Amino acid sequence: MERKLKIGLFGFGCVGQGLHDIFTKTDSINAEIVKICVKDKAKKRSLPMDYFTFEKEDLLNDPEVNTIVEVIDTADEAFEIVKTAMEGGKSVVTANKKMVAENFKELVDLQLKHNVSLLYEASSCASIPVIRNLEEYYDNDMLTAFEGIFNGSSNYILSKMVNEGKGYDEVLKQAQEIGYAESDPTLDVGGHDAKYKLCILTAHAFGVYVDPEEIFTYGIQTINDHDLKFAMEKRLKIKLFASSQIINGKLATWVMPQFCDDRFKLYNVENEYNGVVLEGAFSDAQQLIGKGAGSHATGSAVASDISALAYNYRYEYKKLQRPNRPERTNDFIIEVYIRYENKEDISDLKFESVDQVYESSTFKYLVGKIKLSSLVNQTILSNPNCFIAQTEVPARVLN
Repeated sequence: MERKLKIGLFGFGCVGQGLHDIFTKTDSINAEIVKICVKDKAKKRSLPMDYFTFEKEDLLNDPEVNTIVEVIDTADEAFEIVKTAMEGGKSVVTANKKMVAENFKELVDLQLKHNVSLLYEASSCASIPVIRNLEEYYDNDMLTAFEGIFNGSSNYILSKMVNEGKGYDEVLKQAQEIGYAESDPTLDVGGHDAKYKLCILTAHAFGVYVDPEEIFTYGIQTINDHDLKFAMEKRLKIKLFASSQIINGKLATWVMPQFCDDRFKLYNVENEYNGVVLEGAFSDAQQLIGKGAGSHATGSAVASDISALAYNYRYEYKKLQRPNRPERTNDFIIEVYIRYENKEDISDLKFESVDQVYESSTFKYLVGKIKLSSLVNQTILSNPNCFIAQTEVPARVLN
């Protein structure tokens, strides 16, 4: 039975304003935003100040408010808001992927203990309903892998660089100006945003809690013109790719750039769009594509969760309750391209085989096969003069 939701909204930035705009343009959601809590008292707002408060207790302690919607940036502060709300018997909708990923088990336990719901579709790939699909459609399917482009900001940057030949710094600045990248873009271009999403989706897909710090993560912040030239000469694109898959009965998770050709299922996923490929043991491969950044794209996912919450929807976490869930591993081989400055940069890397080596006075690279475990904690990962990307695309994500 549908119930009326009285919402206390935390945050009125990009996503908060997008959500409010959606509410003003649709009457299909049985919900009302009672009050909005913000921090900056001096900031000019698009709504009258009567809508706002600067005290979180005004929402958390208000008996009229039965639902908290949290769309702020700070993960630690968001967790305290969400935890307090659930302990007070209020259900929550959030878009904060870092907060969910870092506190996943405690958040699941809080829902059970206090008989409330926490929904977070907007935390993973914005407008793409991937969590709901994993929970409902794939709840009993034996998934073997899911992977894809999980960050709209980095995909926008790579698209502009590859398709228009623009430099990294130029495109990053453009992305910041239109709101696709933050003033500090590390979360996006460093691969961390995709890593947090990978944690969340892995729990729903395989029933495994993964500590974000345990996922091998390498971003695009050191990419340069040499890497683009390598890609263009071979008619390849570069995508920041996140992967969670079963390899020899164990669970492998990692985030890093990927060279791909036109056989790649997500080859034409460009700009701020995200794409996910899900592969089941019996359902074969499915593709989900949609906007992964932007106020309305993310706001629409929040609105969808609010609508579902009105019917008392909650995640069942069926796969987290299964016995014999897979163990994690980094002990598997991938093929990589590594651009380096000096031979010392790669001297500690233990390659299984080397297929190509190129060296000139300005550009050096190597293509070879290596265990992912051999890359973990290597100094080359923090070297600004180096760049690493996978070169071999898994067959399951080829058309």
